[in-house]
Amino acid sequence: MQIAIQHIQHELQGLYPETEIRSFCYLIVEKLTGFSRTEIIVNKNTLFSKEQHHSVDSFILKLRNFVPIQYILGETEFYGLPFNVNESVLIPRPETEELVDWIQSENDRNANLAMLDIGTGSGCIAISLKHEFKHATVEAFDISEKALKTAKTNAELNKLDVTFSKVDILGSPEFETKWDVIVSNPPYVTELEKADMQPNVLNNEPHLALFVPDNDPLLFYRHIALFARKHLKPQGKLYFEINREFGQATSNLLTELGYTDIELRKDISGNDRMIRCSAP
Repeated sequence: MQIAIQHIQHELQGLYPETEIRSFCYLIVEKLTGFSRTEIIVNKNTLFSKEQHHSVDSFILKLRNFVPIQYILGETEFYGLPFNVNESVLIPRPETEELVDWIQSENDRNANLAMLDIGTGSGCIAISLKHEFKHATVEAFDISEKALKTAKTNAELNKLDVTFSKVDILGSPEFETKWDVIVSNPPYVTELEKADMQPNVLNNEPHLALFVPDNDPLLFYRHIALFARKHLKPQGKLYFEINREFGQATSNLLTELGYTDIELRKDISGNDRMIRCSAP
């Protein structure tokens, strides 16, 4: 096992920071052996099988091509829960955990709330909310059938009841249902921002879930906010993860649409990243 770790470190030298390479080593060995990090240290002289060595070489090749480690392993963690991920869904980010934190901090976790996640992807927000709000009814929309398949798998993995539906929010869908909480982490990266993106994101994560036109960066926020005006209960709340460059513009949009109690929040890195408002 120690030989495999040294091999990974040697092959990735100079391509990633040393701390990231060490993390890759632990994640790969955990995946192949089922050992915890402590067990890896204790059992460092364990010999890998030929098949395990082949797997290590396969992982290294993908990492050298900057495929995200989460896609290589097919799994990640979000809000303390395990999630399957693949190239049909975005890799859940720590900033999105902060959004879930905000929702669970100011809503009654014992109430029978109706909650909706729009553009669910892997299902990370919806499933985490259902885990935190045991008595809530949680629904989630996405336009991608592949993403919905992954999200359903994740709900089953975590043994949580979430209803997933294929819905195009840009098509101005109508429902009789009204929700207490609507949340969305929609596409918000402009085409102009592509030049500044890392290749592991740009070349692997689904563009459908990432990009919006340069001339209409608030496209999804406008459609979702209009949808929520009709489908939020009185005093219902709308939450967004946002592009840090458009915090004030998003706030202005919500004001124009009649929303109240608008609050813009920064993420742990100090960037405008989340916004919450109350039903008009």
